[in-house]
Amino acid sequence: MLHFDEGLPQPIIPHNNTYPRAHGFRKEFEDDSFVTVVYGESLELTTGDINRVLVAGMGLHDGGPRHQSKPQGAQDNAFCFPEDHDKILTQKDVYVVPKNSDKTSKPYSKARQSHFTTHAFRFAEICCTSEPPRNVHALIYRTAIQEWGTFDSSNVLLNGGYELVKNSMRSNLLSVQSDCPHREKLPYGGDLIASSPSAMHMFDMSAFYKKTIRDWMDAQWDNGAYTETSVWQNLNDERGIGKGAGETVWATAPPVLTHYGDLDLLKESFASHMHWLEFLNKEFDTAMEKKGYDKKLKTYKGDGSGLGDWLAVPVRDTFLTHTGFYMATSRCVAYISNKLGNASMRKKSVLLAEFIRNRISSLYLLNGRDTFTYPMTTHPSTPGPEMSLFTRIVPGEKRCAVLKNWFRRKGETWGGEEEKLFLKELDASTAEQLVEAGVLIKQHGNYAFSFSQWQGFVEGIFAIRYALKTLSDFGFHHIALRKASGIGIGTTEYMLTHNATTLWESWWRSEDYYSRNHPMLGAIAEWMSSSVAGVSVHPTTVGGRQALFWPRFSKSATMLKFASSIQGTPVGDFAIAWRFENLPHNRDDYDSALVTVRIRVLVPPGGSGVLRLPLPVSKTTNIRVSHTNVFPDLDRARDEANDKCVDRRKRGLGFHWNWEYNRQLKKWHAHNSRKSIGTACESFLFKLMPEWNQYTDITQDVVSRLDTKLSAGLYDLIVTNWKLEKEVEGGGRLGDIPQYYHPNFNAGPYCSDSHTDDWHVDDATHII
Repeated sequence: MLHFDEGLPQPIIPHNNTYPRAHGFRKEFEDDSFVTVVYGESLELTTGDINRVLVAGMGLHDGGPRHQSKPQGAQDNAFCFPEDHDKILTQKDVYVVPKNSDKTSKPYSKARQSHFTTHAFRFAEICCTSEPPRNVHALIYRTAIQEWGTFDSSNVLLNGGYELVKNSMRSNLLSVQSDCPHREKLPYGGDLIASSPSAMHMFDMSAFYKKTIRDWMDAQWDNGAYTETSVWQNLNDERGIGKGAGETVWATAPPVLTHYGDLDLLKESFASHMHWLEFLNKEFDTAMEKKGYDKKLKTYKGDGSGLGDWLAVPVRDTFLTHTGFYMATSRCVAYISNKLGNASMRKKSVLLAEFIRNRISSLYLLNGRDTFTYPMTTHPSTPGPEMSLFTRIVPGEKRCAVLKNWFRRKGETWGGEEEKLFLKELDASTAEQLVEAGVLIKQHGNYAFSFSQWQGFVEGIFAIRYALKTLSDFGFHHIALRKASGIGIGTTEYMLTHNATTLWESWWRSEDYYSRNHPMLGAIAEWMSSSVAGVSVHPTTVGGRQALFWPRFSKSATMLKFASSIQGTPVGDFAIAWRFENLPHNRDDYDSALVTVRIRVLVPPGGSGVLRLPLPVSKTTNIRVSHTNVFPDLDRARDEANDKCVDRRKRGLGFHWNWEYNRQLKKWHAHNSRKSIGTACESFLFKLMPEWNQYTDITQDVVSRLDTKLSAGLYDLIVTNWKLEKEVEGGGRLGDIPQYYHPNFNAGPYCSDSHTDDWHVDDATHII
């Protein structure tokens, strides 16, 4: 809540005793003076109204006269809405002085202020006072967990997206990992699964997730069913398979989160996860048939019972998510059994997971198109092949064909209400500029927003991660970069242009329903650390003792010039930084020149690393590595780099513009501004100048796709004659990428790697 250091100003009574929206008070106090503070998450720029968010209102916002999601009274006595929900559920503080109080002593300047009331807001509206309050501040706080992950790059859009995710995470970690801090405030299992990789990159979640899993174990039904939220709320149970089980994906959160824990937690939770798997074994098939999923999926056309890839633009393949997470539960039990030395249960669970995998595979290859979609599909669905490729569901011999056919997917136009209103109040010259920039399309003389498959996101809560990771891991990192740094609707850039500081719940703009602070779509942040910069916890490690260093470079330096990340672990900080050096002066050569890539890698004492570099496209490329066992002054280097970054942020070198609304002209216009969010900062690793040992040539190992093992120390890698390339254009904003599904196109070598055909029982990353 707000704290008034000098107390509150004296109240005044507005003209005709008419208070602004939500600022009135109960009639029994109408003779008393009062001051109200109303909290909201955004400002509706066309009216200037604060967007009030109703606590526990299941998404009901009130953004003013233009943006009321429900007519007055529509929610009276409805589920989750008391009759006077506008007064009860609005985030509001009221300061009252009884009518018989001494008004001469300015009692409001000494008003008692709560230190325990919490609100989640970005804007606050105070009414009605004789003068503005002075020295007002708000305290940001969360559960005290260590923040240990960072990411930086030369790309302002990537950095800005990362900051949106981190800001949302920071405000949704208060006792539980909530979906949003101001509305439902609920620990939804699906949201946790989707964003937990980013949460664990950014924070030490070990104790937090231990508590989360125990919450779910406490709520588990006697029949073994896990609930959708860690405290049962009877929310969306009809989307699950019944008998108390939450939607299958959401209810599978406990075993999925457990495999990041320690052995003691694995032992403690194993019986509960086994009980959940036994429940699925007994109930799943029968329940799915009752939900309308016939065994051969002859009548299934997507968007069945279930939440699936929530808030995706295309049709949601709810069968794939239900069944995929049934498989994931079995894989989790196999993984835990392996860690606990239970060979018998490991074998049974691996066989069950493989049985479910084969069932999905046989159904999704039945139509003979090699698109890995359900048999009767007529439109692209999500999650699609990206989930099945990432989780090793697609058979090895089909992976290259499925991967190539994935690039046939196209974008689609969008007719959302807010976007329609925006276009009505946009002048033609600005609209034409947006068409030229690729933000809008023009059809039959009309302008429209559109979601792009390959220059932005159409994916929902889960497929975002699968799409980015699959593209980067299979050799199409440049396409992943283009998605994540795209512009227009369906991107984090779109949020930034509307002054976002936290991640939205939806890819489209919503003034009356979806949250403006919701980390559900936040898987992009972990991908930035693990793929763009190139450091992550190794898939087979326990306790963060080993890291995988796998940087992927952009094709062209116009997209990205440098990137860095720190990945904290219980044994210490692993870090990586890379940058292009010797870039040509002429930017026209950024997609054709031979350059040097400098890479720095830090492995902490007690840790180890595995180095994996991308395959060079030039036969003249040479790769050498050196290291020093004597750690230089890391703290000093960090402080110097941080001071420089703080200075750059103060100068507003981040994202540089946003939309503003002229209420007199009733027109939108672009407003240039200087912001800190997205500011590019270089890594502290390049400030270290130790004495390096002799360099070793590892070129042949990289070409042969052999990993290099790293012990504790600081490493310097020099890659010479790295060939920059022109980015693949494809079919434009709405188009596919025909170059990549051409019959003669070779999609290898990653998709044809037989070592990654199947999921391995010690691999935590690709369980689901």
